[in-house]
Amino acid sequence: MTQHQSRTPRTATATRTGRRRPHLVRATLAATTVAALGVAGAGAAQAAGAATATATPTCSVSGLSASFGESLAGGMNHQGVVVKLRNTSARTCLLRGYPGLGLEDSAHRTLHSTTHWGDTWYTRSPAKSTLTLRKGQSAEAVISWTHANTGTPDAVHAAYLQITPPAATGHKTLGFPQWVDSGDLRVTALAYRVHVDG
Repeated sequence: MTQHQSRTPRTATATRTGRRRPHLVRATLAATTVAALGVAGAGAAQAAGAATATATPTCSVSGLSASFGESLAGGMNHQGVVVKLRNTSARTCLLRGYPGLGLEDSAHRTLHSTTHWGDTWYTRSPAKSTLTLRKGQSAEAVISWTHANTGTPDAVHAAYLQITPPAATGHKTLGFPQWVDSGDLRVTALAYRVHVDG
């Protein structure tokens, strides 16, 4: 039985291979270009996402003002107050979480105090959320404490209250002539509006 083999002369093979090369080169370049564009597009999308995420900064101490709102009173020596942080900067900024608190005496020396984050005697704390404050907008929290004046030996007689915005290292100072039992302060998370019970 005779077997037939098809053999292509080398010259013909070389000629056909030579003809295919420009097409192969163009196809390879096209695929490489598409892949590069895909990577560049993904990079641009990631960069755009990162830029969006970092476009709105956290509110700085210098860009905020602090003030007291409604004073809160109650039985069993409870007392409280609403504190407000207002965006006084020219740009929108973010706040999230709880303010830090501290007590000072009349000479602005720091006094012993402990701050408890969460519910207060006047209201349950809202959940932590990211607040977007445009220029002039405010966020608030409720502060509470008990006071027995000079009736308890560990009561702290304060003259000022330090208020540290979330994620900040500096603070605002407000006049706060109060007796605070054991220096214990309670504060809710910041919200656009905290609803006081009762």
